[in-house]
Amino acid sequence: MERDRYAVVVNDEEQYSVWPIEEEPPAGWRTEGFVGARQDCLDHIDQVWTDMRPLSAR
Repeated sequence: MERDRYAVVVNDEEQYSVWPIEEEPPAGWRTEGFVGARQDCLDHIDQVWTDMRPLSAR
């Protein structure tokens, strides 16, 4: 069964992922502010994560 609510999370290297809203993000990750269906979160990430390189490599 697929969960229906996810949060967009980001780490210190400005890498993005989705995480189940009912779970605490793993160490080193924080919520970015966007919450929605999994596909909506992935679409949001596509819009905001324009440079895939980690921050330390930019």
